Parts: sequence; C-alpha cells; structure tokens
Amino acid sequence: MSKSPEKPKGCGCSSIPISVIILCLGLGYGLFTQRHRLPIDQVLPHIKTALVALNIPIPETHPEPSISPSTPPSPPSTTPSPEPSLSPSPTPELVAASPSPALIQKSEQTTAIRGIYLSRYLATANASEQTIRDRVRYYKSQGINTIIHGVWGNGCTMYKSEVMKQKLGYESCPNQFQDQWLDWMIDEAHKQGMEVHAYFEKGIKIDEDSPIFDLAIDRRWIVAGVDKTHQGIDHYVLDVAVPEVASLLTEVLVEFVQKYPEVDAVQWDDYLGYHAELPGKSDRTQKLTDFVQNMIAQMKEANPNVSFDICHHNPYWAKTYFDADWENWDVDRVFIQVYNMDNFQDEMQYVTANDGIAITERQFDYLPQLLNNPDIDSILLFPLEKPDKMAATYHELITGNGE
Repeated sequence: MSKSPEKPKGCGCSSIPISVIILCLGLGYGLFTQRHRLPIDQVLPHIKTALVALNIPIPETHPEPSISPSTPPSPPSTTPSPEPSLSPSPTPELVAASPSPALIQKSEQTTAIRGIYLSRYLATANASEQTIRDRVRYYKSQGINTIIHGVWGNGCTMYKSEVMKQKLGYESCPNQFQDQWLDWMIDEAHKQGMEVHAYFEKGIKIDEDSPIFDLAIDRRWIVAGVDKTHQGIDHYVLDVAVPEVASLLTEVLVEFVQKYPEVDAVQWDDYLGYHAELPGKSDRTQKLTDFVQNMIAQMKEANPNVSFDICHHNPYWAKTYFDADWENWDVDRVFIQVYNMDNFQDEMQYVTANDGIAITERQFDYLPQLLNNPDIDSILLFPLEKPDKMAATYHELITGNGE
C-alpha cells in the first residue's frame, strides 16, 4: 500500500509575496481604525474572497450556544417610575436627524418601533398648540417614531371622562391637562409619519395619593395586603373580580378609544398583575385573564383600528409572580421589560420571541447589540430623568455624533 503524500506544514504564508502581506496588513489596520464608519457586513464577503484567492485558510466560526428556557432568569426589576414633572418641560431646540446607514437599512426592512415614554405629568400647564407640535417634531428629529403618552394612572384619567364623572363624581385626576393636547399630538405625529400610543400606567394599582383611594377602601375594591414591589411606594391593587372595578376599567378604556379614535395603540404595563406576596390563597390568574380578554374584546368592538399592547415581564415571571398569564390575554403586541442588568442576556430569548424590548438609560450600553439583532423588532425607551435628554443621548448613540 503506497504511502499518502505528506501534507505541507504551516499555513503556506512563506509562498505569499511580501508586497501582498504588506497590503493585507495595511488593509486590516485601515478597517480597524475606521470600523465604526464602515458597513462591515458588506466588506467581509470581499475580504473572504480575497483570502480564498490567496489560498489562506479561513477559521471556522461557531454560533453562540442558545439559552435554555428551562432555567428562569433572576427576578426582573419593576417598572421605572421617574418623579413626575410638575412644570412643563421646555421645548428643546429642533435639530436635524441624520440616522446612520445601518439604522436606515433596518428601518426600511421592518416596521420597527422606536418609542419614548412621556409621563402623564410631563405637561401640566397650558401648553400651546405650537409647543405640542414642536415637541413631536423634536422627538422625530432624534430618531423616535412613536410617542408613548400617559393618559391614565393611580386610578384616574388625565383627560375629562364622562365615565369617571358618572361613576365617581369627578371628571379626571387633579391636573391641568387639556383634552385637545392629545388631538394636537396625534395629528402632528401622523403628519410626521409617527404614531401615538396611549399609556395606561400603573394599571390596576393605586397608592394613598389616588383620588379614589378612600372610595376604593370603603367599597372593598382592593385585594387584601400591600403591594411592595416598587421600592419606597406602598401600592394597593384593585380587584378585577369585583364587577364594579372591572366595569370601571373597561368603560374607561372603551371611552378613550372613542374619544381619541385616531390613536394608534393603547398600552398597559406590568402593574396589570397581582404580586405573589399579597396575602390570600386565591388563584387570581384566571380572573385576571377573563377580565383582560373581555376588556380587549369591548375595546376592539368600539374601535377595531387600535392595537392593544402590553409592556410586561417575561411570561415566566409574569405568570409565576404576578398572576399575569399574558400569553392567553389575546393582546396584539408584547414588549418585554428588561430593566435588570444582572439577567439582561438571559432575557433576550423572550425579547426575540415577542415584539420588542423596553429599556432605561441604564441599558444604553447594550443599544448596539439590540439595534444589530435582526430578531429584535422594536425598542421602547423609558426615561428615568427627562425624556428630551434621553432622546438626545439615544440620537447621539445611533448616529455616532456624541462629543
């Protein structure tokens, strides 16, 4: 049996002309120094072709191992609740947006939401129509295409509500919110190719400052115990198994989508749930599911053009620790809250399986990873401080224009 010819040792680099090696080194240095400006995904195929032509071996790559869903992540942080601004935020100077090529390409290929949350108390003075429209255009210039504006919280509406007046004796939360503000915001947003999502923040939770707190206690609308999931605030949870409570919340939602028929979506958050540490052995999961399903059905009947979305914990934690089996709620879109840095990567399996992610400024270090992941459709920004500042920082990060 003849002996197989001996394979040459080494990579064969000695046979490559010195000029070619110098050229490759120069090209590599140039790519490294300008990597933030180049569309690397377009350049790599050409480099690979050149290496093959020079008979230089290309190392094999292996995908990252997938995260096993059988191992639940660490408990997530709760919804960030920045202090409400008691005076209107000054309208920032408008600047022209110049999104990076990578972001433009991604946006053209998907219907990705780049949304920012504005507290229901962001504007509490008599803001002019021009102020509202300028504010919308500012966020547009920062790469934002969706405004998520608070319209309900702590047991009352920001706008004047006939449902609230009939059932509770007053029209809205104690505030100076003017009904036409949302009309102007929605109108300008649509002119700019943007959307407005109405945020029902705090969901079914109230605190002692709620205008309906005493009434809710007297009418036995609250489940036993104090919800302490948000540090520093004692919350009390409305019991949707009480017909009066379920009727109030459902009628308020239906009224809103009829009062503002051009709104694009409504969104509820993780406060639509009962924390597992509340006393009592009653299984509230099915009661909450029945309530939400009925509420959505009535909203869709009143205005089928409005999307019903939630911004919640991942399905494991939502169901196990908050009685929120949202996978069976028949919602339109789900955005996973990922405010806990310790288990950020573990949460990606849930983010990619759903419609997007909600983050704060603390997660901005992960922004390149999120933007470059084709399986992450949407990113919602929830400011811990001023939303205009967060939007400006976001714009700097995605365009590379930061100083």
